[in-house]
Amino acid sequence: MAMKDMRQRYRRSILGPFWLTLSMGVFVAALSLLYAGILNQPLDEYLPYVASGFIVWGFTSAMVLDGAQTFTVNEGIIRQLPAPLSIYAYRMVFQSLIIFLHNILIYVVVALLFSIKPGASLLLAFPGLMLLCLNGLWMGLLLGLVSARFRDVPQILASIIQVLFFLTPIIWRPDMLPERAFIVDLNPLYHFIEIVRAPLLGYVPSTETYLITLAITLFGWSTAMLLYTAYRWRIPYWV
Repeated sequence: MAMKDMRQRYRRSILGPFWLTLSMGVFVAALSLLYAGILNQPLDEYLPYVASGFIVWGFTSAMVLDGAQTFTVNEGIIRQLPAPLSIYAYRMVFQSLIIFLHNILIYVVVALLFSIKPGASLLLAFPGLMLLCLNGLWMGLLLGLVSARFRDVPQILASIIQVLFFLTPIIWRPDMLPERAFIVDLNPLYHFIEIVRAPLLGYVPSTETYLITLAITLFGWSTAMLLYTAYRWRIPYWV
């Protein structure tokens, strides 16, 4: 279903989903060239940091925003097809993963240009990516359920994500604000991004980052299962 969505979205397009990769690559390059000068950062360190962070941010934010529309965008199928509703959350996560795999080519190009050799730590990116997918599933179930009932939730989330982009270390480093470290520590999106970005850049995420991410995963799944089990039968009526 996710592959079919991608084919339909880019039907008769020459580059297909790679248009997203191209636009993100141009944006990352322009942003890095500008802010590297403003923040007095060496380009060979700053551009890989921004590129890897922006790729993971795109994947994470897409699961939040698309997760809020997990059921509403599939209302026609839900009303006609007697299938498990969780399949639409899997569809959303897999579609975001496909786009992520296209965008990861930006990191490959940057790594080749700047001779980045992450070494064995690169292997940690795979369990980090799996952990992000697990969180994307519960967000699809929970946010999709709440958004089906309250249609203002997607707009609220879109506004929150815009603010969190600037509060998350993507175009700036945590060590640039040592006196305001709580902004980073209390931002769950930072820890989600770091479990994949850090291995891509050749270092191991902190134990604190893993513990916070696992805690959010367990809490999110517990909450999602509690509400989804109680109210999933109402979703076809809400959509």
